[in-house]
Amino acid sequence: MSRLLIEASTPLCLLQDAGRFGVRHLGVTQGGALDWVSMSWANWLLGNALDAPVVEITLGGFTVQAEDYCLLALAGADLGAYVDERAITPGRSFILQKGQRLRFTQPFSGARAYLAAPGGFDAPQVLGSCATVGREELGGLDGLGRALAEGAQLAYSGVGGAMRELSAEQLPKLDSKAPLEVILGAQIGQFGGQSLFDVFNSEWTLDSRADRMGMRLLGTPLQYQGPSLISEGIPLGAIQVPPDGQPIVLLNDRQTIGGYPRLGALTPLALARLAQCLPGEKVRLAPVVQETAHRQQVEYLQRLARN
Repeated sequence: MSRLLIEASTPLCLLQDAGRFGVRHLGVTQGGALDWVSMSWANWLLGNALDAPVVEITLGGFTVQAEDYCLLALAGADLGAYVDERAITPGRSFILQKGQRLRFTQPFSGARAYLAAPGGFDAPQVLGSCATVGREELGGLDGLGRALAEGAQLAYSGVGGAMRELSAEQLPKLDSKAPLEVILGAQIGQFGGQSLFDVFNSEWTLDSRADRMGMRLLGTPLQYQGPSLISEGIPLGAIQVPPDGQPIVLLNDRQTIGGYPRLGALTPLALARLAQCLPGEKVRLAPVVQETAHRQQVEYLQRLARN
């Protein structure tokens, strides 16, 4: 077993995997890595299962010291990572010798970095996943939904692993200005015509009121003209519009049901890009048909499998 001692952390540094599935009928949300693409590449660098447990580091402020020889991999945001005093960029596996420190300072590109270890970090499975969801007190190192804290140990018992580096083509494009694609939802036709024009022809600013439950988009208020709704199941990426007309994109730690009208839902690939956006950044939305979104998702998963 290899171990890392956590010397500094924040409430935004969490143990995650792909999340919990098959439990929403119990009122339990999904959880899991917000940028599933970067999580997958971090695991790929070591030859892991793509959904093996990783550390999701948001905005930096995280430091670990190796208590043993450790093989690790890093993907996702550039959070100013250093091994001792040597800078290390995302998209590669690397070695920490006993006593060396890995620290993350502040975001330079993107918001979330993913740290992987051979076989994934050790943690108890709660309802089939170790994904940390603080609100529901599930997952994490102790199974109680706590963030990674100073003084705790990260351990892994996997062996082997690979020394790999992502090519320029493989690296996720965190600075892409391409619109976020939206699969249109059941209530799309009950928004006013001007609102439908504004949704897809305006820039939206990411509000500072954002967490793992959802991200609020600020812009021209949207007008819903339909009847009141009965609460219904909420999928990942759903774009709800509350009475103030400012859309909210619901993320992995969202509630399981809701009664606000929905424009639709972001595609999984669009969600991964949104997870790397910082408050104040501007995004655009673009409609996409379900068949196209499905094909893009399958093609990306096949690309990961081929590599």
